[in-house]
Amino acid sequence: MTKADTAADPDLKRLEHLLTAEHPCVAITTVEEDHALELLTYAVARTGHPMWIWSAMRGVYAGLFDNARSIPQTEKAAVGLHYFLTEVKSKAVCVALDLCDHLSDPGTLRGVREVLRHFRSTGSTLVLIDHNDNLPAVLKNEATMMELALPDETELERIVRRTVQKHNQQMAIEVKLTKRDFRTILRNLAGLTRRQAEQIITDAVLDDRKFTTDDINRILASKRQRLQHGGILDYVEAPTSIDSIGGLSNLKKWLKQRQNALSEEATSYGLTPPRGVLLLGVQGAGKSLSAKAIATAWQRPLLRLDPGALFDKYIGESERRLRDALHQAEMMSPIILWIDEIEKGFASAATHSNDGGLSQRMFGTLLTWMQEHTAPVFLVATANNIDALPPELLRKGRFDEIFFVDLPKSATRKLIFSIHLKKRDRDPGKFDLKALSRSSEGYSGAEIEQAIIAGLHNAYSAKSELTTEMIVEALENSPPLSVTMAERIAKLRQWAQNRCVPAE
Repeated sequence: MTKADTAADPDLKRLEHLLTAEHPCVAITTVEEDHALELLTYAVARTGHPMWIWSAMRGVYAGLFDNARSIPQTEKAAVGLHYFLTEVKSKAVCVALDLCDHLSDPGTLRGVREVLRHFRSTGSTLVLIDHNDNLPAVLKNEATMMELALPDETELERIVRRTVQKHNQQMAIEVKLTKRDFRTILRNLAGLTRRQAEQIITDAVLDDRKFTTDDINRILASKRQRLQHGGILDYVEAPTSIDSIGGLSNLKKWLKQRQNALSEEATSYGLTPPRGVLLLGVQGAGKSLSAKAIATAWQRPLLRLDPGALFDKYIGESERRLRDALHQAEMMSPIILWIDEIEKGFASAATHSNDGGLSQRMFGTLLTWMQEHTAPVFLVATANNIDALPPELLRKGRFDEIFFVDLPKSATRKLIFSIHLKKRDRDPGKFDLKALSRSSEGYSGAEIEQAIIAGLHNAYSAKSELTTEMIVEALENSPPLSVTMAERIAKLRQWAQNRCVPAE
């Protein structure tokens, strides 16, 4: 880290304030331990106070000096805390690395509480740097929680320049980038940690000793790989055009009016970026397809948040995962964030579940973010079962609009048949679209597509060409969901009648 990095770093200013204000305990949750220690070293160096660090590998050592010798036999957490308690006589900063996993031991927990009591009298601070925030409740009440921000575009630019310069000193790197290409690379790095960004740039330049426009797609692919490895936020390829979706005229009109509303120009004009839509409706009617089409129409990256991947067996880890995912989405904005079948991830929040309140806490975190976030992240949530949705999600102001996606009407079904026949290199003019529309009353768009696919299989097996009759036969052999689940769909329509805007 350089002076330029720290000059206006909000995390550093926040940390300096906490130390100056003599907070007895500060808990920093981060995967970037080196960055946290670097910030802390800068903050403490300015105060002139000593800093001690404890880790399970090294024990206690002086934190402001490189290659400082460790205090013998202080590797155990309880012993390290005892050293802080007995040897720190005046104002100081003591750091414990990955202490959370040791706090299940009653002696270690007792040691932390004794240290905090002592530090309150000396004005010292115990800083807990950990990859999770699984603090016991008694310590959460004492600690000031702090999460480090991911690098913004200015810091990413410094990281990229510094990384390329470092490798150029070892062996010449050919750099051929326009300013626009360079900005694209910085946008592609948004949402990554400092270490991830540095490693991706290193991989790009050391492969061929070049840093050119050819590296843009490679950097984006590397970013996707790292995000998908996390299992919570996934990049979704969204080639679907809004014109490839039959019907939904009201939804399309609404989206077209807001197509450029996530831009800086719209904000300068005085517009507030749209926050999102809830697409409620019959399964297979095109809700998920619409989410992909929005990303394509608006030319924004599409990230899918998998609610099922959020839940973790460790206490507090699920909430942290959700906060990290939402924070990462903000850092990558402007984007489209898609939560598919949102009721499956947060359904227990609407009932008295036996998960110890986890679902309610997770849902509360999501609602708070939806209400308060300022970054241009457009949320598209889809749902099939209204009974499973917590009422708070449907309150006015959570979404810009709630659209009801019903089964397609006659004209829309004709259009859907035409779209899917063209998609499979068939001329819709050679089919009786009116007959197909009549035969598919009550069918969803997905069911119509499957009927065409079934007809193609039959035609291929018979070594003949697909006909209208084959598709009608496929429809008749597969009853639609509107028949097998008629009661549920009727109830859903009744609920949506005066509460939602019809998508069509």
